[in-house]
Amino acid sequence: MSHRTTSATSRLDRSLTSRLSSAIGSAPVRLALWDGSEYCPNGVVPVGTVLIKKRSALLKLLLAPELYFGEGYSAGDIEVEGNLIEMLDAIYRAGARQPRSRWFHVFLERWLTWVQANSLGGSRRNIHHHYDIGTSFYQLWLDPQLVYTCAYFKNPNDTLENAQIAKMDHVCRKLCLQPGVSVVEAGCGWGALALHMAKHYGAVVRAFNISRDQISYARRRAELEGLGSRVEFIEDDYRNLIGKHDAFVSVGMLEHVGLNRYKDFGAVIHRCLTKRGRGFIHFIGRNRPKMLSLWTRLRIFPGGYVPALRQALGLLEEWDFSVLDVENLRLHYAQTLQHWLQRYECSREKISEMFGPEFVRMWRLYLTGSIAAFRSGSMQLFQIAFARGSDNTIPWTRDHIYRPLDEKEPETKWIPAM
Repeated sequence: MSHRTTSATSRLDRSLTSRLSSAIGSAPVRLALWDGSEYCPNGVVPVGTVLIKKRSALLKLLLAPELYFGEGYSAGDIEVEGNLIEMLDAIYRAGARQPRSRWFHVFLERWLTWVQANSLGGSRRNIHHHYDIGTSFYQLWLDPQLVYTCAYFKNPNDTLENAQIAKMDHVCRKLCLQPGVSVVEAGCGWGALALHMAKHYGAVVRAFNISRDQISYARRRAELEGLGSRVEFIEDDYRNLIGKHDAFVSVGMLEHVGLNRYKDFGAVIHRCLTKRGRGFIHFIGRNRPKMLSLWTRLRIFPGGYVPALRQALGLLEEWDFSVLDVENLRLHYAQTLQHWLQRYECSREKISEMFGPEFVRMWRLYLTGSIAAFRSGSMQLFQIAFARGSDNTIPWTRDHIYRPLDEKEPETKWIPAM
């Protein structure tokens, strides 16, 4: 460990910073204090420098680094010199053992789990925190259809707009959608997928969402596009889904269910599908079980949990669903986020006028941290297609997913919803 200190640096400051730097391990990151002191692993060229501008910020980092790095960066008490994405990527790849006060971390975990519980009322509060901060904000950096989930890049140079359309087609193909098919969607965002299924595949869709802003926007768009008779947007919780449908779809919603609610989620899918119904779930996941960071749960996604693949598959097992297809689009999400971040930065002055500079830094960290997580493999993006275990009308190959768009749909026998 190489370091440069100044006469103003106290022995305590040096000790605390040395502990923090040691915890980063082999990550090529330089730590710098408010007085010019620097600490860096030996024999590495740092990809960035973390400047800790206050002693209080240093003490908080040692108490709960995954919480107070985000808090300090948002407040401006911590700055990053260099490429933030590359620095976070390096730290994730190093698998650093973060120092923390165990009792304090456990306390915060339990407190957040309690106050952010995904009950009927709790889920509405959690969703409101993230999605109801104003559609005008999201319009600054999402694509025109406001698709706030991972896009599908057939070519790395595809535009975000084309990649989001390709993603919606990818979903529809995995469900083998055809005219007249009845679809229920849990968590529909601003309605892009529901409208796409109706407009381009002839499906009849009922879409549920508890974000009032998103539902209002989706209804207006359905009316403007003349799809009101084929798409019904319902402001209600997924646990209240009713009726029988040929297909169930959920894109980017499982992360908000909560691990202890997976049994309920699986029961809802079972209840709303016909005897030959099919389903599709698209979600952020991990390679092994792990909680979201305290900062992410506190400031960005209250009540959020991203499951390991086996945890997500477990919600299907009890109801004898057969998994037909599993795909990982991790690098597609990194690319999607890169597009979002670029547009976000182009709009940062407007965003600052809307919410203030601290909000700008907070969401920059969320977007850049997400890019680094998907690039490093800390996060995954899974798609699971499934059907009733006794259904023999399922496709024999995956050709229906990748055929040219202008090629005729293969015949698939559906049992009408009853």
